[in-house]
Amino acid sequence: MKSSIFTRQSLYTRLKGLRSAEGYWRYGSNLGPTLGHLLSDRTGFSDNTRAIVRELHKNGIATSRVEDLFDPALVNDLEKATNILIRSKSEEIRELKSKVDSDATIGQKTFNLELLGGEPLFQLDDPFAKIGLHASLLAIARNYLRMTAQLRYYNVWYTAASEGVSRESQLWHFDREDNYILKVFLYLDDVDLGTGPFTYAPGTHRMGIYRSLQPEFIMEGNVRRTTDEQMDKVYPREKWKACTGRKGTVIFADTRGYHKGGEARAKDRLMFTCMYTSPASQSKDLIRFPQDFDPAKLSREQIRALRIPRK
Repeated sequence: MKSSIFTRQSLYTRLKGLRSAEGYWRYGSNLGPTLGHLLSDRTGFSDNTRAIVRELHKNGIATSRVEDLFDPALVNDLEKATNILIRSKSEEIRELKSKVDSDATIGQKTFNLELLGGEPLFQLDDPFAKIGLHASLLAIARNYLRMTAQLRYYNVWYTAASEGVSRESQLWHFDREDNYILKVFLYLDDVDLGTGPFTYAPGTHRMGIYRSLQPEFIMEGNVRRTTDEQMDKVYPREKWKACTGRKGTVIFADTRGYHKGGEARAKDRLMFTCMYTSPASQSKDLIRFPQDFDPAKLSREQIRALRIPRK
């Protein structure tokens, strides 16, 4: 049985929303994905994923544990694949650490290395791709965005500990790829305050009560960045959520809200991350597909979550 049924009044209410920029984004640019979600069968939506979505709608951030979302075998495959990546990238990691405190290349995040490269090559048997397309994450993304969500990116980040002045994503900022941007961060090592935890200002996302927050900022290149001191003036430090946690902690965050991370000081940080947006987002597609890619083994929902080039 379908969980959403249109009535004349509900359809009228939605069409009225087209008068706003938000309404046009949802019922204009993303009409098909929105209708697809409204008419979808959500009987398999678990209590855990439902609680995560509620928390996301309220605060823009929610946390969980890897064992509550994925099969243990998939987690083991992820860990093995990550260890292989680290060994294969040992030279690049050494180079990263040698220039971690250089601020001469603002915009290149010299403290962070994408272990799968800037544009990962999608492979069906790759545990990183399997997690990005996992039913539990797609359900959370779809129900948070209230439309069919698109997987735009996944990678493993190696963040080197540094002693330099905070810069780039280590400073407060918000992302601009879409009206709502759901990112997932899975800690592959324990993360404490000295490991550069992902830090968020709850309620500053576009659904939040602090969505109009406008802290002072500095210009770093062409990007607005806000220091801790500037943020503290308008959003007290005691309200910040620093997401420390054991290995296996999973963080969901709408990065249209103010956030920062990667300010590792005591030890390096290792984590898997992926990003979901609306299909109409102008964000660059950061997933590449092999020439012989065959989506036949993917579910209909997984195919919808990927922008697969036509041959």
